[in-house]
Amino acid sequence: MDKHSNKFGYDPQDNLASILPAVIAGMISLSITIIATILFYPPADEAHRNILIVYGITGCFYLGFYYRNYILSPNKSKYAWYNAGIAGSALGVLPLLIPVELNYLAYALVFMAALATSVISSRGPAYCLIVIVSISHFVFYLNHSLSLSGWINHIGLVISAFISVETIQQLKTISQKQMSRLEIVNEVSKQIVSTLDTKQLLALLDAELQNVLEADTYYIGLQKGDELLMELFYDDGEYFNGTNVKLEGTLANWVLQNQKVLFLADIRKAEPLEGVKISLIGKPKDSLSWMGVPMKGIHVNGVMAIASYHANAFNRSDFELLSNIAQRAALALDNTYHHALVQEQARLDSLTRVFNHGYFIQKLREQAEICRMENQHLSLIMLDIDYFKQFNDSFGHSIGDEILINLCHTIRQHIKKTDAVGRWGGEEFAISLPNTDIQQAIQVAGRIRETLTSIKINHNNHAQIPVPTISMGIAVFPEEADEIIKLIDLADQRLYTAKERGRDQIESTPMFQ
Repeated sequence: MDKHSNKFGYDPQDNLASILPAVIAGMISLSITIIATILFYPPADEAHRNILIVYGITGCFYLGFYYRNYILSPNKSKYAWYNAGIAGSALGVLPLLIPVELNYLAYALVFMAALATSVISSRGPAYCLIVIVSISHFVFYLNHSLSLSGWINHIGLVISAFISVETIQQLKTISQKQMSRLEIVNEVSKQIVSTLDTKQLLALLDAELQNVLEADTYYIGLQKGDELLMELFYDDGEYFNGTNVKLEGTLANWVLQNQKVLFLADIRKAEPLEGVKISLIGKPKDSLSWMGVPMKGIHVNGVMAIASYHANAFNRSDFELLSNIAQRAALALDNTYHHALVQEQARLDSLTRVFNHGYFIQKLREQAEICRMENQHLSLIMLDIDYFKQFNDSFGHSIGDEILINLCHTIRQHIKKTDAVGRWGGEEFAISLPNTDIQQAIQVAGRIRETLTSIKINHNNHAQIPVPTISMGIAVFPEEADEIIKLIDLADQRLYTAKERGRDQIESTPMFQ
């Protein structure tokens, strides 16, 4: 937090508004002090009386001058130190001008001056003012044999002034810390709300949690069935992103089921929660403080949690801050998931859920470029269902659609996650196999062809329908074609060669026929 503290603080206008009552009260108190002295404890000589009047008028003018010039001063810190010396010296000589019976009014003025200085500046000028006044009063009272009760009052009032200044400084520190946190949250929130990439969003949330909350552990977990997928999981300097945790019996599960926030200041002393059994995730080290907030959206249901190895590590302010971040994060994650869903819908074929023609070509180009840089093979299979039009005419388009869906399911069974399959058009499909040579591609094609023959489709009359056969053509990049268009054309030519040779065949490079 320290690295941000110099960027945030009270607005100068807020400072001025907060000391204005003290300035006005100081003018009134000073006037009352002078008038009370003149009326109830008349000075013995005219000179003393005139000094009192001049002192009062000058003091009131100075307070107005101080307030006005503080607004205009470009270096407010230096001006606060000047004021501490001037005001401290002026208030230090006040006991010389007023009777002992009105000393409480002098201390009231000291209090107001010290508090006003503390509000608009640091503790240094305020302490300086109190020290100057205290020393001046001490010397005066020492020479005038102040009674024991008077000394007790004097010392007590000085200590009270110091305590009051320190209290204000602590409150300012707490407020500035909170302002700093909120400023950081607002700044990062602007970024996360406009971010549509999930990985980038999680990186921003990671930075935000580290900046505004002092926690040994934090995570963002999303519910996936009966498990919690840790999209972001930090534990004592190490990341465990992507970890899956069984939800049953966890604190996160309690938060998800109840859709309520959970704050355990000291887990050892917390009341047992129904269905919760504390277990370790991440590093083998017990957390003693834990806070969790639900993250609920249209597309996401999860938990944001922080923990510490120390008891009572978090306070209500941390709790409210975490809730604030979690709400914004849920909205942002919802946006990224929705965007990803829209993007996925745009690149998938609506029926078979494989890549559409346009996106498959884009994917094929990307895979080919990577294989070129890594000096690897890329095999392309062009696949077509034999006599599919007659099949549709005989059994109807709904059965034809079922065949297409089953075919794509079969293809997925025999390719890797790094491979890709796309609907080329109608009953024709394309399969790209990065890091796969011709022999391996032929094996994949053979397994697809063999598996498809075992599929059973029932017609409306419950009679089984023979699944149509498939023909395939295979070409390899970059050995046979060093450009994507040439690769597609070559694989397509071999597909039609397979059809011309009787269908239900795999056509590849001549040496592997």
